[in-house]
Amino acid sequence: MTEVAFHFNTPDKLRYACRLLRKAVAKGSKVVVTGEAELLRDLDVALWTFAPLEFIAHCQQAGSAPAVLAASTVVLADAPRAAPHHQVLVNLGRQVPDGFERFERLIEVVTVDEADRVQARQRWKHYAERGYAITRHDRTGEAQQ
Repeated sequence: MTEVAFHFNTPDKLRYACRLLRKAVAKGSKVVVTGEAELLRDLDVALWTFAPLEFIAHCQQAGSAPAVLAASTVVLADAPRAAPHHQVLVNLGRQVPDGFERFERLIEVVTVDEADRVQARQRWKHYAERGYAITRHDRTGEAQQ
């Protein structure tokens, strides 16, 4: 069964996602990131610019050749069900990601914004009603390196 974790009270979703991806890639994890198209475009830019001496190799699912997708450790995907990897799924979006149950781990990133928190509560309820154990990670006061 998929391990579900909520990382909440993050002040900046994109910056937090960059840090999370940097850590996951350093550990050798293969990650798919999902969310709304505009958010994924913003993340693509952020991954190029968030740390001056680092670059997190990634590709976008849409328009990438199958060989590129298979070789990429980070894939930005608006349709995670069709993603090439099923190890870790990071959800930056508002909805329960389609096909999340195919992944070993699901990480939900939630900001301090009240609308984001309300949507996260609905996702939490969805997972809990289906019997998924949920781990909480409160990021209040965490430095945004």
